[in-house]
This record gives sequence, structure tokens and C-alpha cells, in this order.
Amino acid sequence: MQEQLAAIHLYDIVHDCPTNAAIVLFGINASFFLHGCYVQYVHFAGEDTGSEILNERQMRGSLCSILPKLESFVKDAIVTSRPMPVSMLREQIVFNYPELALRELLMNACMHRDYQSNMPIRIYQFSNRIEILNAGGLYGEARPENFPTVNDYRNPIIAEAMRGMKYVNMFNRGIQRVKNMLRENGNPDPIFNVGKVTAFEVTIQPSLSLNLVTDGEKVTKSVTKSAEVMNEVIALCQQPKSLTEIITHLGLKHRNNAKSRYIDPLIKGGFLEMTIPDKPNSRNQKYISVLS
Repeated sequence: MQEQLAAIHLYDIVHDCPTNAAIVLFGINASFFLHGCYVQYVHFAGEDTGSEILNERQMRGSLCSILPKLESFVKDAIVTSRPMPVSMLREQIVFNYPELALRELLMNACMHRDYQSNMPIRIYQFSNRIEILNAGGLYGEARPENFPTVNDYRNPIIAEAMRGMKYVNMFNRGIQRVKNMLRENGNPDPIFNVGKVTAFEVTIQPSLSLNLVTDGEKVTKSVTKSAEVMNEVIALCQQPKSLTEIITHLGLKHRNNAKSRYIDPLIKGGFLEMTIPDKPNSRNQKYISVLS
């Protein structure tokens, strides 16, 4: 068995012990031996680490146990959705962050981090962004001036194992895929901090479509308010009422605006009739509901 594991670089025959790669991938208590081998998530209420903590989680164990937990955690705890009205009868679901883009960034962090460091992979979620920080800057042939077109592997054994488990593909296309998924979801492009010598950091911001939700809600409320006013006009006009009587009853201030916004649409829709239809602007004009 030792020889078989040694053939795939998971066992050290000379020292008669598992390799660091084996501990990271399959160790029951990996962080006991490699103290930074875990993932730390903190959700802050504000825009900095001094704000209130809303949620905190640590994921420990081997990568084989952490990776599926990370996938579920992204889906259940980080990615949120809400409906955005795009018309009176249709809604569109808006996501704060695309799930697959977050997954790709976290898989890269697990694959490329420096496991000799005691710093965990940090996922800090703020009200206006998510920061993912892992120990170890760009490695090997990768440089700030050629990132992300050139890549290298600090942990080739771990990278190959993750490829075998279908978590990564090692085609050097992950960064571009992340950018594409963020753009499709309405998020700004990710910000990569590649200038740090001992760490790699990426920042992503929520979908800009979320800014439209508030505006959409305002539109919905405005339309709802208009419908309520129109229903009140119809009820009031069971007996003929002049425009002055209508706006006084409703507490409206602008005569022309009230007529164009409420009265004219009701006439066009067949809900109101003019008592003097051949003289629309008559000073004696009144309006009566056609509904009993």
C-alpha cells in the first residue's frame, strides 16, 4: 500500500509517513498538522471589519470533506435572490452573486494557496463586497504583468487530485469564466490584488441589478397607488361629480395633473363617462361612473 501511495506522491517511503498533500487531501484532522488548512467565513453587517458580525463559520478537515461543504455553503448562505418587477405582470429573479463564479474562485483558492502558512482561506462578506484571501501570492511563472494569461501550480499534486474529483479543469480558463459569469449576472468585474507577496486577494461586488430592485418596487407602489385612486374616483362618481369635486374629495392639488393621470384614463377605459360628451372642456362638465 505504501508503495502505491508513494507512486502518486501521497506517501513518503523514506520517512514512513504521509506527504503533506495526502494530509491536505485526506487527513481527518488536517489543520492539526497544517495549522492554516481550513476555511474561515465571516459576514459583516457593514463595509469594514469593525462592523457587527452577522455570521461566522469555520470549515475544517480534509479537502475531500471541505470542498462539498463549500459548494453547499455558497449556495445556501452566501448567494441570495429576490424578485424584481419588470412589468405589472412579470418578475425577474435577481441574484446578488453568481453561484458558479464564487465556486470557481473558492476552488482556485483551495488549489493555489500556500499550505505552509498558518493563515486560513478567508471569505469576508461585507455589505458591499466579498473578499477572498488566501496565503501565497502568484507562484512560479505567474507574474503581476502576465496574470491571468500565465499560470503555474504551487501544489501540483493537490491540483491534479482536484481535477480528478471534477472540482477544477486546469485549463487556465477559470478567471475568464468568472468574469463572464459576473457580467452575465450584472456584477462588476472582479478586482484581483496580485501585488501582495505573501497573499492573493480577489474582491467581487454585488450585482448592479440589485440597485434596480428598489426602483422597481417604487414603480410598483406608484402603480398600486394610482389604481387605488382610480377605484376611489369610480366609487365617488356613482353620482355625477365635477372635476373640482373630485380633486377636493381626493385631496389633490393639481387640477390638470389629476385629470390627465386619473380621469382621462378612466374615460378611455370605459369606466367613466362625461355628462356633456360633445363639450369636453365645458365648465359644467361632470363625470359619472358607468359601473353600478
